Amino acid sequence: MRRAAARAGMGCVALSTMRIVVCGDAKTQRRLRDALAAPRVVFTSPNAVRAAASMGSLKRKRAQQFFAIGAGTAAALRRAGVDDVHVPARADSDALLAMDALQDIAGMRVGLVTAPGGRDRLEPGLRARGASVLRADVYAREAQAPSPRAFAALRAARGRWAIALSSGEALRTLVEHAPADLVAKLRAARVLAGSPRLADEARALGFRDLRLAEGARPADLVAARDARGA
Repeated sequence: MRRAAARAGMGCVALSTMRIVVCGDAKTQRRLRDALAAPRVVFTSPNAVRAAASMGSLKRKRAQQFFAIGAGTAAALRRAGVDDVHVPARADSDALLAMDALQDIAGMRVGLVTAPGGRDRLEPGLRARGASVLRADVYAREAQAPSPRAFAALRAARGRWAIALSSGEALRTLVEHAPADLVAKLRAARVLAGSPRLADEARALGFRDLRLAEGARPADLVAARDARGA
């Protein structure tokens, strides 16, 4: 994100509101093995790929199809050794569910490698088509308040603010923990949302200046700065 912002002539203040915890217990590893043995396997984030890869090989078996929610997740899968990845044109659940290979799946096992609370529309959407979903929650997100140093850097930032948004949960945590003197300015910031769902979540939190990016990659989010309002 820092590099993408710099290329666009923007500064970047990192506000870490979530911590990633890998779930490596025996039950999770068993569920992951079952998910990875399915004919179709869906990964919902780069973190899901990294967490799964830390527990074993992600090599694709013959006739298996691996799916990624977006380009970043697809890149993580390729780095982990998966040689062929299906990825939708847009990084959101609806675009993934619209892919041809996930239409006629009645009676088929579909592995879902994800985290609690993430991409909640995918599992119901797959089950509605008659698939047997084998879900493995391989990591968890733990909310954490940004550090006082991060908020100090935000106060010192010059110019108009924009928030690059790829997680609704992260934005909620930011709003909940922001000092009183920053809340109004945060809500006045332009939100660069990685999907329509994220734009809706930001709107529900009181943000009004919304721009919809073509995806959740840093370059996509930065490019949305001058897009039409969402």
